[in-house]
Amino acid sequence: FPDDSVDLIYLDPPFNSNATYNVLFRDESGRNAPSQIEAFNDTWHWGPDSQRAMDELVNVEGGGPVAEIVLCLHRALGRNQLSAYLAMMTIRLVELNRILKPDGAIYLHCDQSASHVLRLVMDMIFGVDRFRSTIIWRRTSAHNDARHFGNVCDHILFYSGSPIRADRIRVGLDPRYVERNYRHEDEHGRFRTGDLTGAGVRQGESGQAWRGIDPTPGERHWAVPRTGEYARWIDENVLPGFQGIEGIHARLDALDDAGLVWWPEGEGAIPSLKRYLESSAGQVPTNLWDDINPIGARARERLGYPTQKPEALLERIILASSDEGDLVLDPFCGCGTAMAVAERNGRRWAGIDITHLAVGLVEDRLRDLGAEPVVIGAPADLSAARDLARRDRFQFEAWAVTRLEGFRPNEKQAGDRGIDGRMRFVKGVGARARNEYGLAVAQVKSGRIGAADMRDFTTALDQAGAELGVFITLESPGRNSTVPSLAAEAGTVQIFDRQYPRIQIWTMADCFAGRRPDLPPPAGREARRML
Repeated sequence: FPDDSVDLIYLDPPFNSNATYNVLFRDESGRNAPSQIEAFNDTWHWGPDSQRAMDELVNVEGGGPVAEIVLCLHRALGRNQLSAYLAMMTIRLVELNRILKPDGAIYLHCDQSASHVLRLVMDMIFGVDRFRSTIIWRRTSAHNDARHFGNVCDHILFYSGSPIRADRIRVGLDPRYVERNYRHEDEHGRFRTGDLTGAGVRQGESGQAWRGIDPTPGERHWAVPRTGEYARWIDENVLPGFQGIEGIHARLDALDDAGLVWWPEGEGAIPSLKRYLESSAGQVPTNLWDDINPIGARARERLGYPTQKPEALLERIILASSDEGDLVLDPFCGCGTAMAVAERNGRRWAGIDITHLAVGLVEDRLRDLGAEPVVIGAPADLSAARDLARRDRFQFEAWAVTRLEGFRPNEKQAGDRGIDGRMRFVKGVGARARNEYGLAVAQVKSGRIGAADMRDFTTALDQAGAELGVFITLESPGRNSTVPSLAAEAGTVQIFDRQYPRIQIWTMADCFAGRRPDLPPPAGREARRML
């Protein structure tokens, strides 16, 4: 990324929210396990990768204040999960600061395990003057633990070089606040009373008596709205032309004649302005976000990805700190919630993730929105596919499955019973005019294959209760192989009015040549959630 090129960054880096502090601070032996086949390994350990990150940080920063504070923390913490996390995160935050525009915004999603040290590091990198808020998001309503107060909140550290777009993110007024303050009602609806005066003595018209009320003894002056949200509402709904009235006393007269002035009982009492509930566009959210619910088990947006955040949370952030056409970056993009919300709201987007499971989910999700994502770093030819298989067999399997439209790779490889990916498709319509879904499964082989592999896949297909199967191979079975004939022996399956081979062999050479297995179209996202 070029310097100063990104308008908004949101990142939700993994961390072990359930780890206790004595584990986080426990000294480690140096064994390194920075990644697993799962979507991510939500634990960090001190090892060679952590040390390299620390060395790079010192070299890049040239012994500057950021490197110094991290080295001090490392000396104080020792070699443990927290110091490993801090080293790996800091070098990334330095780079994010490089690419963030001076007036851009960054939101770092974390929890109580590391928010205290991340705040210190971010102050040094992004500047204390750019710190805006620590947003508290209530991610769940209950968490019972007899040992301490239940942890139901996440922290979001917000830094920005410009103010939020407050008019875009209004939320409804608290019903308790409405009941307590909007206690009056007239022909225009419920209203509360607000000041018609401001602090300080004035010598002009605003300091002169109006209708027998002199504001000066109380060290105040008449303050009548002429512009702004409420003045526009008065102009549009009660008193046309109000904003064009010249003179403070003339505007007071117009408001009073229209019945918009509240006169309390008692001689000399200062009148107030009626402020109607109907005129309120809501309030700008506080830094306590308890109005955005976590994703329900049956929510349409749920993809089954670990730590998936609700779209409403990202929409608030994106609307608050970016404009249409701005570039939004999520450098730990997971299943792509930030990118999907950015796409729907007319922003440009980019995302980064280390696993092909995540990349495949993001591609699928964005294509559902009509976008055509470009993936950088995935194999682009057979040689690159072979290289990926040599370096990381499980990542190769996840990537190969995602090359089939609608297929989802397994999140975990343990206990997969020979199935590496699944796809749902519509196979019929039931008596109640509801879709009936079928299942297609895939198995990936990155090494040599033989008849025993095909027989095992046939057994796995039966055990999974799947109608269709795709046998994905890195290399071709070869001319003398019995694998193709065993696949043909599985026969065909009728889906609606078409016959499909029950088992098909699909090689990586087929993939890069643009040849695809003959399969029914995948069902929509609602059905894919069933996977």
